[in-house]
Amino acid sequence: MNSELEALSEEIRQQSVFIESITQELNKMIVGQRQMVERLLIGLLSNGHVLLEGVPGLAKTMTVKSLATVIDGKYSRIQFTPDLLPADVVGTIVYNQHDHTFVPKLGPVFANLVLADEINRAPAKVQSALLEAMQEHQITLGDTTYKLPEPFLVMATQNPIEQEGTYPLPEAQVDRFMLKLRVTYPSKREERDIMDRVVDAWLNEDENPFDMRKVATCDDIMKARQIVRQIYVDDKVRNYIISLVFATRQPQETLIKDGPQLARYIQFGASPRATIFLTLAAKAYAYLRRRAHVTPDDVKTIALEVLRHRLKLSYEAEADEVSADEIVKAIIEGVEVP
Repeated sequence: MNSELEALSEEIRQQSVFIESITQELNKMIVGQRQMVERLLIGLLSNGHVLLEGVPGLAKTMTVKSLATVIDGKYSRIQFTPDLLPADVVGTIVYNQHDHTFVPKLGPVFANLVLADEINRAPAKVQSALLEAMQEHQITLGDTTYKLPEPFLVMATQNPIEQEGTYPLPEAQVDRFMLKLRVTYPSKREERDIMDRVVDAWLNEDENPFDMRKVATCDDIMKARQIVRQIYVDDKVRNYIISLVFATRQPQETLIKDGPQLARYIQFGASPRATIFLTLAAKAYAYLRRRAHVTPDDVKTIALEVLRHRLKLSYEAEADEVSADEIVKAIIEGVEVP
């Protein structure tokens, strides 16, 4: 086993060089937001969709578009609005008057990186149309099924402040996002850097001040995914992941401290999909750290983003103003680390 891990570690060190190139290119355009960039790479490497939550102006859209540029992938942006139709997302069948035939007109979802901007503004029919694409990596038009390009990743954004004219995402769709990221404001130093870059470019009348190079390909991502799948997860770490997920369902039986209190706040815990996603995300995180095995710290680092959106809180949690993040952090602290 040790010799196999050493060989895999060497392969990871050689094959993952392009990750550093991607990060360096993104740093040309994106100031700060290192955690967001890293989590997007984790989603890309582990075939998991990402939900980004943050106020407008925090470079969410720019980051996704820049990532598509540097990996030479097809990028598509869909602005979700209350009047959006499923056909506006997946496409439709149109009649060709010259040939007297019906032909498919594929929608913007046929891309490698799909940005679903303000996803919670679209009604349920549109959400259900996107659901098949997210889960099955395919869409159906008429009686024909069309495969989506690989890699395929949906990165959705939503505004946590403005709720007027929004539709809560269905639980089934929220559960299909591997990670939910909360994007925060930049620091003073980072914001000064942003200001200087943009203002200087405007003064110099430079329309393209940040020349983004294509430093990787979609094939590189697919090859990296094959290696990520091989990363070793010890039985003790697997059991630790199970304990974390079970603690979201039965904290009074799993946690020694604060278990009964947390049980009052949780109506429904995380699904088995959380177990799978937490394992895959931890593998991708280990890959980014150039390691061939997953450690408990890898799991702890990524657990909040995997679990926070899978908890259904009780009315008592709302009354006591207890958030899902606080509950997940208490679970991470309360579960014994192997």
